[in-house]
Amino acid sequence: MIKRLLIANRGEIAIRVARTAREMGVACIGIYSEADRGALHRRAMDESIEVGGAPPAESYLNIERILRAARDARADAVHPGYGFLAENAEFAARCEEARLIFVGPPPEAMALSGDKIACRRKMAAAGIPVTRGVDRILTSVEEAHEVADRIGYPVLFKATAGGGGIGMSRVERPAQLPAAFEASRSVALANFGSPDLFLEAYIPRARHIEVQVLLGRRGRGLHLGER
Repeated sequence: MIKRLLIANRGEIAIRVARTAREMGVACIGIYSEADRGALHRRAMDESIEVGGAPPAESYLNIERILRAARDARADAVHPGYGFLAENAEFAARCEEARLIFVGPPPEAMALSGDKIACRRKMAAAGIPVTRGVDRILTSVEEAHEVADRIGYPVLFKATAGGGGIGMSRVERPAQLPAAFEASRSVALANFGSPDLFLEAYIPRARHIEVQVLLGRRGRGLHLGER
């Protein structure tokens, strides 16, 4: 049973988490940076702790300081909200090591979802259809040409890490491939710290269909419908 929840986020996200938690009778501990000393989300908490300077790397992304705040506040659990450390497998693992309940997926699932190639392999092994493509990192333009010729144009470069469409480049014909390869590598490196790419067939006029699923540690689950 969670009695004291540290919310590792700021602004509206932290306020909404706190509102629901307090309706459930859970005490809420907020965190804030130097720049957020007067922020609204502090007033939504039962107590709040300063965790560092204005740059997110010194505060909302600083795992050590957030865990120290949770320990000092005698928190039972940590809710990451979304953004910042919400999809950081290391943070989830460190919370477990500190005997804190991490309100989110287990570290293993987060690590898997952060690696698109590993995800493709896992889904294929489970019998789930995946887009035509390659399940390895492309190391050269020549290798990318070989894969594209095999699966057929148009193709799409994707960064193995990250998300949100960052690092994707559509290639309609072979002459475009070298420039797209280098552009995608540069964007991926700048945004995710890794230039690694893979290649999939591009699907024109595709529809995005998403079903959110919640699974508890005791095996119970529910879906929130299609969106």
